[in-house]
Amino acid sequence: MALFDFLKKKNDETEDNVILSEGSEEINELDRLEDQEELEDLEKLEEYEEFENEENNTDENIAEAIKDEASSDNIPPAEAEEEAPKLGFFAKIKAGLTKTRDNIMSGIDNVLKTFVKIDEDLFEELEETLIMADIGVETSVYIIEQLREKVKNERITQVSEIKGALADVISRILDKNEEPLEIPSPSVILVIGVNGVGKTTTIGKLAHYYMAQGRSVLLAAADTFRAAAIDQLQIWGERNGCDVIKHQENSDPAAVVFDAVQAAKARNTDLLICDTAGRLHNKKNLMNELKKIAGIIEREYSNAHTEVFLVLDATTGQNAIQQAKLFKETADISGIVLTKLDGTAKGGIVIAIKNEMNIPVRFVGVGEGIDDLQPFVSQDFAKALFEE
Repeated sequence: MALFDFLKKKNDETEDNVILSEGSEEINELDRLEDQEELEDLEKLEEYEEFENEENNTDENIAEAIKDEASSDNIPPAEAEEEAPKLGFFAKIKAGLTKTRDNIMSGIDNVLKTFVKIDEDLFEELEETLIMADIGVETSVYIIEQLREKVKNERITQVSEIKGALADVISRILDKNEEPLEIPSPSVILVIGVNGVGKTTTIGKLAHYYMAQGRSVLLAAADTFRAAAIDQLQIWGERNGCDVIKHQENSDPAAVVFDAVQAAKARNTDLLICDTAGRLHNKKNLMNELKKIAGIIEREYSNAHTEVFLVLDATTGQNAIQQAKLFKETADISGIVLTKLDGTAKGGIVIAIKNEMNIPVRFVGVGEGIDDLQPFVSQDFAKALFEE
């Protein structure tokens, strides 16, 4: 079903208002915090550029400034990126999952140590451990059900074999319906999500990822409700060397997308990535805005492939699942980007998303560097989760 038709159908079916986060107060607080963080980012970058342009700075001082910025800023200078060691996905995801792995595996190991035989008490203890590790009730129950079946079918009798069996069950969940992401030329990626999840930063890193593959990228600043979002996207565009189509604050987001589509067509751009507003407190408003944007893309850029990426913050745990469910009622989500995975012990949320939402996880954020938004590979994720 085309994105436009999907949104039109949902608009006809849905008139009730549903809060996307835990109330308007929480969303407003996220807005305030993100504005503050983004303005601080802008100030840091301005200070860095002023420092770099001073004639009396020595090479040693400049190098030290680059090092400091690379460690503290979400938009690291190109010079620092060139010097940073390049790690593969598995190395990065393993490092990023340290807190999650410790959280899940330590609990499982503690349970297994206390049992000498496989019985119902063991399964119940494991289920509780998974729930406490933010995998969630529904998915934890499913995992233990599958574990029971595996133990029975394979006639597993030793407690020492349970951990490997559990790893197999979780790996199958992560592998479920996984297909490689194909982004042909031309393509449009709409990026949605509530404020505070790292949406605009994700767009900057997506642009870097695809430009590193030799693709031409254009950005559209269609989150016009926050000036900081437009400014931050502009900085990402400058860092990546790609143009940003933007209007003034509070202008019509659909008009920004219209201009961006015309620019992408005129320049034969491979990929247009559109930021969208996160300050939309109910399904009806969100649906209307996305419907308008989708209609423009359908009408003006019908030959372009379209993806809708939902950005979720891994540190919010089960709240991320609730956001995904509500957004899925509103938009035809084709993939999820999970940010801040390295900073949380709640990375088990990936398993819940894969099991409950049936939406592929496309990218995961495993660090603050520009190269730390990595394509999700289920087998590597599962291996990194269980490997010591």
